[in-house]
Formats: sequence, C-alpha cells, structure tokens
Amino acid sequence: MKKILLTLAIIASFGFCNAQKINWMTFQEAVELNRTAPKKIFIDTYTDWCGWCKKMDQTTFQDSLVVAYMNENYYAVKLNAEMNDTIVFGGYTYVNNGGMNGRRGTHQLAAALLQGNMSYPSYVFMNEKNQLITVAPGYMDANQFLPVLKYIGTDAYLKQSFKDYIK
Repeated sequence: MKKILLTLAIIASFGFCNAQKINWMTFQEAVELNRTAPKKIFIDTYTDWCGWCKKMDQTTFQDSLVVAYMNENYYAVKLNAEMNDTIVFGGYTYVNNGGMNGRRGTHQLAAALLQGNMSYPSYVFMNEKNQLITVAPGYMDANQFLPVLKYIGTDAYLKQSFKDYIK
C-alpha cells in the first residue's frame, strides 16, 4: 500500500511540475520571430524591486487559461525596465544611461514603449508589424487579465471599445 501511495505521489508531483508555462523570450527574439511567423507581441515591463510585478509572476502568469492563451496568440516578452542591455530596434539604439544619486537608470526602450509613464508592472501590446497598440498598467488577476489578452488578441480593439467588448 505504501508503494502505491508513493507511486501516486510521484506521478502527481510530475503533473504539477510539468504544468505549462508562458514561453517568455527576449524582445529581440520576439521581433525576429515576427519576421517569419507574425504574431502580436506582449511585453511585461517590470523591475526587480516591484512587488506587484512579482505577484503577477506568481499568480496571473501561472493561470492555465492565461498561459494557454498567451502561448497561442502572442510572443511573450519579459522586459526589465532597468536592464543594461543594448537593443537595436526600428533604426534606433536603446540603452540604459544609468541613474543619478544612487537610483537605478531606466532603459530607453522601456521608456519609449511606456511613453514615459514609468509604472510597474505595465503591459505593452504590439501588433504583427511591431507597432504599438496600447499599454495597460498595473496588477491584474487572471479574471481581469484574460479579457484584456483576448480583446487585443482577437483584434476586437479595432472595432469596439474595451467597455463595449466586456458587455
């Protein structure tokens, strides 16, 4: 009986460990993939010190419906707004020039994508041509977040307001 219970426990733990996760990639990887297999790009703009960013990672981005929809319809990007990498995009070179008075610097790409509204977490949605659709700021649980993903993912944003879409 103990062997059966142990076997069942091991099988169950593999099921939980192998749960599907969002296929996160770099900004450069998503843009490159978009050249040959166009999809919308979702960019989670975060910082290492942001508590709500961590909560999104631990909850909303673990939800099976969010994960499945994201992986099917978007190239998902994690973009640290304070990273030091150099990124070339759209003919521009983006860097982090560093902060002042002991503060961390903001990466120029993050500032450009968020249009200077440096609020974390913020979610950038880009179309298949790597053009900005919209930015959605703030923590959202899975029930709030999934309709936003679908609103953009189905191109409903082209035809109606989010308020009308939710009705």
